[in-house]
Amino acid sequence: MSQRITAGELSKKAISDNTKYDALEVGHALADEILPQLRQCIENHKNIIDENEFCIVMLISKDPLIHNLMRRKFYAWPYLPKPRPNQSVFLYNKGKDAITHRLWILPSDVVMAELHSLPQVDKRYQTMKAWSDAFYKGWKYDKTTKQFYNSDPLHFWNFVRADQKINLLSEHEYFLQHREELIKAGCQIPDSSAAEPFDFSKIAIEKIVDTQQAVSQ
Repeated sequence: MSQRITAGELSKKAISDNTKYDALEVGHALADEILPQLRQCIENHKNIIDENEFCIVMLISKDPLIHNLMRRKFYAWPYLPKPRPNQSVFLYNKGKDAITHRLWILPSDVVMAELHSLPQVDKRYQTMKAWSDAFYKGWKYDKTTKQFYNSDPLHFWNFVRADQKINLLSEHEYFLQHREELIKAGCQIPDSSAAEPFDFSKIAIEKIVDTQQAVSQ
């Protein structure tokens, strides 16, 4: 009987990994790896969501126990989700039984801030910069509360809809359109803010991402 590797051993192995990772190579590898997970998420939701098109969302988050371990989480929504760092969103069409659009891919908060701060970027990063710029558009700082707030929460979704030539509703718009039936079902309708506040004080634009930091899948 083989002995299971403990969380501590996995963490120690990740920290000691000195391999240099190229961001684009990792990105292409992840694209190949996530296809089965995307399909599984589709199969789990296509008979539950009563819409011809819906979003498949992938989030990358840190493991609460193992340092340097990143986990991928998949779920589906019948509307455009709220944009956030480390998020990829795809549009699935039931009639075609296929993913028809890559709606957006947002990197980590630090990389988003870096891309947004640069006037020009290499051609490979222009699309991601456009998404990052659209994310930051409308965010303003309130000196009284000392917090950032989104004065134009629909800007990002409008940018994506124009860019991808789709008309899928955002979460807030979807709830408003189905307001009566959702109220009858006992659901609470979100307020007009539409987007959750994001703490931009945690982002240091000058901070450089350590591309040699090990990331376990």
